Amino acid sequence: MYAWKTIEQSLTYIEKHLTEEIRTEELANTIGLSPFYFQRLFKRLVKKPVQEYIKLRRLAKVIDNLKDTDRRILDIALEYGFSSHANFTRVFKETYGMTPDEYRKDLPTLNTFNRPQISMNYVLVDEGVPLVVGDIVLEVERRTLKQTERYVGLEIEVNISEQMPVGESTGVDVPGQLWKQYHREKELLFTSPDSGVELGMSHMGNSAPGYFTYFAGGLVQEIPEQLPEGFQKQELAAGEYIVCKIEAESFEDLATVALNQANNYLFSTWLPRHNFTTEPFAAEKYYCNLEDMASMEIWVKPLPFKDKK
Repeated sequence: MYAWKTIEQSLTYIEKHLTEEIRTEELANTIGLSPFYFQRLFKRLVKKPVQEYIKLRRLAKVIDNLKDTDRRILDIALEYGFSSHANFTRVFKETYGMTPDEYRKDLPTLNTFNRPQISMNYVLVDEGVPLVVGDIVLEVERRTLKQTERYVGLEIEVNISEQMPVGESTGVDVPGQLWKQYHREKELLFTSPDSGVELGMSHMGNSAPGYFTYFAGGLVQEIPEQLPEGFQKQELAAGEYIVCKIEAESFEDLATVALNQANNYLFSTWLPRHNFTTEPFAAEKYYCNLEDMASMEIWVKPLPFKDKK
């Protein structure tokens, strides 16, 4: 059996036993490895020590439960193995920069540590060939956008070290918070229903060192002559793109776990192994009105071969 498959087995075991005590020695034993070798292999493939990963996965589950305000915080903490309210509060604040009570008050969007799909690092599909991993489907292809698309929305500067690499940082999800703001305020823009196409765009623009600019907005046929305060216009320019299409069982899964996994696969595996270099830009195109599936696409712009460094 491949080494990564044994770690996949341990990740499955962890997910099923997050409300129980999970000892590293027992995990190693379930897949027939010595604790020493298991811990080294786990950290190499998951990028986290075993018990740190277990803590972060428990906190991710805790966040889902904290949204149910009928449950006491202490009961949720005890269910997931935290010894006391004080211990839980300390760990939660160290990880997310706020207390559980503060989180429950405003329910901000947080970056949580998702279960990684390690197998994606070892599977290389050709263009137009679907890749099924867990509960998501990916497909990568080259596509020509014949006409420039125009969007109107909101922008914010994001600290790269706090948000990247996708799926590995914790704390407030700044782009996620911007999407919440956009959906609250978009009625200021549109007098009729939009097309159901929305765009999240990451680009360097005029960002300060160590930051990137994130845009969240909706497709429009024409840019309004006067935009409400704070709103910006953005374009997805006509041209050649590499597009990673993603399908998931729900829009919530699509915009969180599936997006993180697809970004990691596209930028860490697919593009490097196909020898592509891209511009410092990426767009997430969401199709909001589909009834039979949750679908989105990641768009990147490949550099001409002569411009590759």
